Amino acid sequence: MRKLLLHRRHRLLQAAFTFLFASLTLSAPALAQQTSSVAVANVAAAQSEFSAAPYQAGEKLTYSISFSNFTTAGHVELFNAGRGQFFNRNGFELRARVQTVGVVRAALYAIDNEYTSYVDTQTGLPFRTRFRRLEGGAAAQTLPGAGLQPAPAVEATPTTYDFLSALYRLRALPLAAGATYPVRAEGDGVQYDAELRVTGRETVKTAAGTFNAVVTQLRVRNNPAADDYRARLYFSDDARHVPVLLTFKLKTGEIRAELASSELINITPATLPLGNVAENAQPPDATPTPPARVVVPTPGGGDGTTPAAGAAADTSSDLPFKVGEQLNFNFFLGTSPQPVGVATYHVRARNKYAGRDGLWLSATMATSNALEQIFPVTNKIETYVDAKTLLPFRSQLQIREGSHRLQGVVSLDQERGSAVVTDGSSIEIPVGTYDLVSVIYALRSFDLTPPKRNAVSLLINKRPRTLFINSLRRETIELGGKRIPAYQLALATDESQGDRLQLRLWVGADRRRLPLRLTAVTPLGPVRADLSIIPLNAQ
Repeated sequence: MRKLLLHRRHRLLQAAFTFLFASLTLSAPALAQQTSSVAVANVAAAQSEFSAAPYQAGEKLTYSISFSNFTTAGHVELFNAGRGQFFNRNGFELRARVQTVGVVRAALYAIDNEYTSYVDTQTGLPFRTRFRRLEGGAAAQTLPGAGLQPAPAVEATPTTYDFLSALYRLRALPLAAGATYPVRAEGDGVQYDAELRVTGRETVKTAAGTFNAVVTQLRVRNNPAADDYRARLYFSDDARHVPVLLTFKLKTGEIRAELASSELINITPATLPLGNVAENAQPPDATPTPPARVVVPTPGGGDGTTPAAGAAADTSSDLPFKVGEQLNFNFFLGTSPQPVGVATYHVRARNKYAGRDGLWLSATMATSNALEQIFPVTNKIETYVDAKTLLPFRSQLQIREGSHRLQGVVSLDQERGSAVVTDGSSIEIPVGTYDLVSVIYALRSFDLTPPKRNAVSLLINKRPRTLFINSLRRETIELGGKRIPAYQLALATDESQGDRLQLRLWVGADRRRLPLRLTAVTPLGPVRADLSIIPLNAQ
């Protein structure tokens, strides 16, 4: 009996998550004939209006999925990878990925699907689609540390909308008050005949912000099981019509897909394949610069950095840091005034790496004093990131923690959503995935005004995780004898115990967003890392 109940629950969630993505991406005006004259009129009106506003190259939308008592059940990512010539046609490349995570993935339903649709720039109709089931079925049967074994890609040349292109086409409609739009789409061998009704407007608060939203309801004809979900889609009430929230009902609870972040990424295609960066720590085509001295400004002060002599000119004026910036941190355990470790973050140089304009970042960490005797640590990570997006394309790791040793190289292909490790194993990653070093620099360029919430993909221990960056409050902290305005951030991942370390990060409230303090709760006790401050009169 218990096995039967578990099987039924699994089948229920399988259907729910399948319909979740279908609902998020099937809502399109029907091109097929409709029997109702009203429906025909609605279709004609829908096809007569097409807005290009939702088709923004570089738009990346990330959604957090919750189910019943599972606050983090999965995530969906939508990405417009750009406009260009694909299969001898001018179009947009649209991508999507849907994944379950945590307990839902491990015990109920493991799903990891990737969708690509090439659509015409004038009509939004797809002329090529691609689907890959990276992992699916019941709980994943993979060994710890093993890479995914993706199924062969399925490609087709459709004659109507697929799920992904349908969503963008609906966003391009006026979504007029009281309007009804017939819907017909097909996916996974199932045809959905439905209608989308605009039922009103509401203010919707999500992790990505508060939106004035157009509220719509999706009703499915001739499919009672799907119709029982009572799906509702909320679109931002502006030209882009961003889907900000989706909900539908199950007997066992509600599923919600909530917008976690919305970004416009500056797309810079790579000119050469990855992997041709020199293996040694000193790239042959880069000239390292002496470290700059860092000063945390007092309120109303200047930017506080003394450029290093001979540093390469930094043209990234829109970034909150410069080439040569070096940040030194002291770690403290409990209430002890003596540091037990040090860490250094360094923007070493800007140059051509792997044929692309990149920044060379490095981070080192080592224990000292009494902790060195108990748990010796000597870690070094060097990462090379795109100079505009700060997305990494290569990381070199040298890890020594107690008896644990790890050394290797990770090459990240952000365009194709993959990371290749030294041993040749491949890891599927969402487009726009950071590593442990690049994310520190990237978050400094985010909007961190409380109560803003950001979400990014982060590669940890050969697995991509969603990192949530919650801006809690603005406060003044004391550091190095100074009172400094700062934003307090809570950092947590989408794991079942993603906040078990209670990570809190304080960054300066000025333009530079300097990381000032990090605290955590560890098995050894509370740990604090403070930025070392150089007094103004020491320059």
